[in-house]
Amino acid sequence: MSIKKILIVGLGSIGLRHSRIAREIFPDSTIAILRHQETKEIPKGANKVFFALSDVMQFNPQIAIVCGPASTHVEISLALVQAGVHVLVEKPISNTHEGLEELNHEAVKNNCVLMVGYNLRYLSSLNKFKDLIDDNFIGNLYSVRSEVGQYLPSWRDKDYRKTVSAQKILGGGVLLELSHELDYLRWIFGDVEFVQAQLSKQSMLDIDVEDNVNILIAFKNTNLVASLSLDFIRHDKVRMCHVIGEKGSLRWNGLNDQVDLFEANSDGWKNVYKGETNLDQSYKEEWLHFIECVNKKERPMISFQDGVEVLNIVESIKDASSSGKRVKVK
Repeated sequence: MSIKKILIVGLGSIGLRHSRIAREIFPDSTIAILRHQETKEIPKGANKVFFALSDVMQFNPQIAIVCGPASTHVEISLALVQAGVHVLVEKPISNTHEGLEELNHEAVKNNCVLMVGYNLRYLSSLNKFKDLIDDNFIGNLYSVRSEVGQYLPSWRDKDYRKTVSAQKILGGGVLLELSHELDYLRWIFGDVEFVQAQLSKQSMLDIDVEDNVNILIAFKNTNLVASLSLDFIRHDKVRMCHVIGEKGSLRWNGLNDQVDLFEANSDGWKNVYKGETNLDQSYKEEWLHFIECVNKKERPMISFQDGVEVLNIVESIKDASSSGKRVKVK
């Protein structure tokens, strides 16, 4: 399929990134933006701006990237797939399960690719990390420790209180906003069986969502347990995963795109892989995969069901936090 018409839904930081990458890949295509705030300004790289879905349908895009608040993902994606548009939905697929079954049914009915945007899976360093684990590089696995955090006011170039991250009604909160970790842990170590968790708001940030989550994750068909920490409150930005094994420890650092090894009986860490440290590249690879799936009518690597599985884990984490008990994931 020759891609001539592209729609980007939302123009926050992630929408701007997708718009820039779309123009890089498709220099001659018409790129339209769907926004909720009316303006006469046309963003750099775009050709048109719409403020209503009815206008979008007249534009008749072939593909769409849905980047708005999680609370709007299903409604907008449903309208698009019903019109035969292939859709890449930014993570998370939604903030609730409402409407998901209908969305999937309509996508299948209309032969539309429906993909979820967990772009970390396209980082070369995370793929190397997974390959080493799959190849038994450090032997039997004993423990997994994952953490990600960044101070919310320094995250984006706008008032943090007005961002999706800060507002419950829009699907904000650290658990949904940083659900990348739930996706990649499930991808690398397998389906999740049980979770225990504590969600809390510990800071004085002007938000109505949790800013800190600590989770224990038990994987199916194994004794392996992961501890996961997510937060909006730390000033020392981090995105990292440690795996402890019988032959040593393996460490993935998502900020500098590298994998390090601490071998048994050694006296320090050594680097075993260094990527490009270019986050745009993971999004570009995500785009290229999406287009390949559209052209070949193939199931995407990160499918609708993967998005639902992450949402199932999210809901179980909330239940575990509110009940104070271990909760089985659906």
